[in-house]
Amino acid sequence: MKQRRFAGLAIGLVAVVGLGLAGCSADADTSTASGEDAYTIVIVPKDSTNPWFVRMEEGVNKFAADSGNDVYQKGPAETDATLQVQVIQDLIAQGVDAIGVVPVDPGALETVLKQAMDAGIVVVTHEGASQENTMYDIEAFNNTQYGAFIMDNLAEAMGEEGTYATMVGHVTNASHNEWADGAVARQAEAYPNMTLLAAEPRVESQDDGEVAYQAAKELLKKYPEVTGIVGTSSFDAPGVARAIEELGLTGKVFVSGTGMPAANKSILEKGLVKTLTLWDPADAGYALASLAEQILDGEDISDGVNLGVTGYENMTFAEGSDKVLEGNGWVVIDKDNVDSFGF
Repeated sequence: MKQRRFAGLAIGLVAVVGLGLAGCSADADTSTASGEDAYTIVIVPKDSTNPWFVRMEEGVNKFAADSGNDVYQKGPAETDATLQVQVIQDLIAQGVDAIGVVPVDPGALETVLKQAMDAGIVVVTHEGASQENTMYDIEAFNNTQYGAFIMDNLAEAMGEEGTYATMVGHVTNASHNEWADGAVARQAEAYPNMTLLAAEPRVESQDDGEVAYQAAKELLKKYPEVTGIVGTSSFDAPGVARAIEELGLTGKVFVSGTGMPAANKSILEKGLVKTLTLWDPADAGYALASLAEQILDGEDISDGVNLGVTGYENMTFAEGSDKVLEGNGWVVIDKDNVDSFGF
């Protein structure tokens, strides 16, 4: 591990064996380190088995190769805040240089992340705009604007009229709820003939496709007036689409939200979903590790910071924040381009 230089700290060197990875990237502008000069940077996702975070690990591994630092991903085997805390506690005990976290529940992580920072470990987050015990949080985009973008796609599919509900992975998930709030605000502003379901405006999928399917099926049976659902978790749209198809509502009920290309090819081609939105998790993983390295190197983190990957080359602070950095990394998937992403 390298000597930590951030925030004026002077901590003795601890020798560890680095990964010895080296490489180059057109996207990156990072220096190469190895052996005892390498930082140990660990990215902690919500769930190491979720395809979204399997893809994220590709970006983390790429940063390891580009930088020569000891960078890897380690997360719980399921989406559980308690298990995520345990992973972080283990990393604190190991004395890693930096931890990048995608929080399951920001509130549940505050204590352990404070422990990490008190131990002199750099802490950064992604999808954790409400996290207090973090040095910086990076978002692929402005969360309110992304929610509005999801609503624009749903409104187009619904013909800009009808009743809709919102779905989040967990009611404690900061980014999911910010997207859903942004979608509702956009509807109120731009689509007067659409109405948010007052009885159950927000349902929870628990980041689980089966739960999303069951929740959507129950919602659509209970409220036949619902013709649209805003999804946020990458599991929401596939689960809702399954319910739509099973209930014979194809072309009558629509869902839009975040999803992975390959995993959603079938529902896009069937027309169960017109469009999905996302950012590449691999880019987010790369950017999170890059930010940690820059902090460890004592670099100034300010408007315009370049994290070395598309969509994160010119990060700016969110309005009124000195901690949340936003990029411009979203893309749209439809049946015509779903095969072009490679994941």
